[in-house]
Amino acid sequence: MDIQQTLVNEFHLRLAQVENAVKLLDDGNTIPFIARYRKEQTGSLDDQVLRELADRLTYLRNLNETREKYRATIEEQGALTEELAAALDAAVTMTELDDLYRPYRPKRRTRATVAKERGLQPLADALYAQDPKGEDPYVLAEGYITEEIPTAEDALAGARDIIAELISDDANVRKRLRVVCMANGFLTSKAATEEDSVYANYYEFREPLSKVPGHRVLAINRGEREEFLKVHVEFEPDRAMRIIYSEHLKGESPSAAQVQAAAEDAYDRLIFPSLEREMRNALSEAAGEAAIKVFSTNLRQLLMQPPVKGKVTLGLDPGYQHGCKCAVIDPTGKVLDTGIIYPVPQFKRMDAARRTALEFIRKHKVEVIAIGNGTASHETEVFAADLIRENNLTDVAYMVISEAGASVYSASKLAAQEFPDYDVNLRSAVSIARRMQDPLAELVKIDPKAIGVGQYQHDLPQAHLSAALDGVVESCVNAVGVDLNTASAPLLEQVAGINATVAKNIVTYREENGMFTSRAALKKVPKLGPKAFEQCAGFLRVPESKEMLDHTAVHPESYGVAKELLAFCGVKGKDITPVREKVDAFGIAALAEKLGVGEPTLADIVAELQHPGRDPRDELPAPLLRTDILGIESLKAGMELTGTVRNVVDFGAFVDIGVHQDGLVHISQVTNRFIKHPSEVLKVGDIVKVWVLSVDVQKKRIGLTMKKPNS
Repeated sequence: MDIQQTLVNEFHLRLAQVENAVKLLDDGNTIPFIARYRKEQTGSLDDQVLRELADRLTYLRNLNETREKYRATIEEQGALTEELAAALDAAVTMTELDDLYRPYRPKRRTRATVAKERGLQPLADALYAQDPKGEDPYVLAEGYITEEIPTAEDALAGARDIIAELISDDANVRKRLRVVCMANGFLTSKAATEEDSVYANYYEFREPLSKVPGHRVLAINRGEREEFLKVHVEFEPDRAMRIIYSEHLKGESPSAAQVQAAAEDAYDRLIFPSLEREMRNALSEAAGEAAIKVFSTNLRQLLMQPPVKGKVTLGLDPGYQHGCKCAVIDPTGKVLDTGIIYPVPQFKRMDAARRTALEFIRKHKVEVIAIGNGTASHETEVFAADLIRENNLTDVAYMVISEAGASVYSASKLAAQEFPDYDVNLRSAVSIARRMQDPLAELVKIDPKAIGVGQYQHDLPQAHLSAALDGVVESCVNAVGVDLNTASAPLLEQVAGINATVAKNIVTYREENGMFTSRAALKKVPKLGPKAFEQCAGFLRVPESKEMLDHTAVHPESYGVAKELLAFCGVKGKDITPVREKVDAFGIAALAEKLGVGEPTLADIVAELQHPGRDPRDELPAPLLRTDILGIESLKAGMELTGTVRNVVDFGAFVDIGVHQDGLVHISQVTNRFIKHPSEVLKVGDIVKVWVLSVDVQKKRIGLTMKKPNS
């Protein structure tokens, strides 16, 4: 297989793009670096395409290795024909290769193996030949009677076992059955218990394999694992047998009935159980891939939420018995104060809680309150809203923050290193406050799987899920850029080219030598060599540097070009406003040629010079801050509300409308036009207008619609 040409065809790219991308990857360049600083070579491929291309490259290389391994094994057996070699060369998936290799794979002791050991291969060959003028099978079989094979019927049974295995190993039959079964089969499930459960909808379930949505596949799989469901694939046996007969029955002959019986046995005993597993695995794999994409998309949108910058923040980690943990942090995330209050009426300490909270707000000039959405968050939100209203705190607003993963972080070794003097609960309050100030910088400290913006994440292939989510985190961190003098080690670790050891070394160097005053000073950090510097430098910002370009995403390798550009534009000092005007007047193509640089690189340099240190998150709508609260009891059908999308899943989106429970906008209620997935319209963090469809106070369920009701 020509791997690069295959990638060209699959990704609809030019050969030069693929060749350059593959070479850059093989040379040890990181995907963020290639996407940002090697646009000329790749034709400006973005990081998502590059990741998909890198994954596919690995798969195809593994495919080729497996192909050669199988070829060598078959050749050792003296069974490699020109036809088989061509079929191996033409195989484009591991499944096709496995089908071709199946007859030559070392087998466990099977019924066919036993029959061959008893000398029945010639009888099987004679029967399978289906000679129209051949002898009666029973007459043929009499020649094979021994002590081990006492009757002609026993001999024929053994021969049929050999033929059945031959038919089962037919790669073409399996390929045809796989296609037809996926197109015409059904996934079914039935109750495995009389007990009611969340899987009751699947106690009598039947849906075409080709149409069953991924989230149903994952739900059914979980129900089966938890022993609430019995799951099967239904496929019409007659349709399957017609395919097998077309390949292995040769017309009328005395032995046709024996071959037909062997074919039926092959399907029932060997092929269909394997086919059923394959269909289930294919559905699960496709559902897993789709769920990982949804998780990745949601995570990217969550991490790229606009930070609430420049505000003193009071973080509240709600709780009942152990109280509500409080942490006040300044605009840079530094902890100013901590404490514990009991804002829940049942503890009869509300007055003390109000006094303490007001003291925090007035003493530190708190502007925003961040409330975790866990246990007792509703009571804490009511407390905050009442506090704001009753004390006329017009400059204070609050926001409910997802605290998914906060407990994981607060109990981690990293949290203990950051806050050795605080207990686990107070660390969680700091994390909640920082999540609002800068979601990206705080959430990188937590395993992405614990952040809670996916569906069925515990049912997915964990290695694949982790790799995908880690790629999203890396992509987001490098898209935003990192302040070299304030970034934590976990944040630095996500920068292209920096591993955990180097990240810790950067922090240690900073602590021992003071702030970095230039990007070049990075070269003094232990174990940060030339290659790592090349990969990471452009993504690190040094606001304290005298070199203005160190504040931007311009890579040090392009400083010469950037300075030539500034000189050409007549820029002196810090006023760089003439740059865009001069570039537009001269023309970017002509100027790129004059400066000896590619157009994409020059365009990026110009954009950076226009907005040094620009944060791409600032262009998104600001988060929705609240000053008052609704109770679920006060919701009425038709009520119009504004909310924030918290999670997008296959069947809809969950929206925070200022009530403790998020409401569900079912996919059918997202828009008036047909959509395959809610992500076509919605993303995590969107501020949306919704109307209440239904409220179930007992089950705490809220149905919402984004379709404006008829007035």
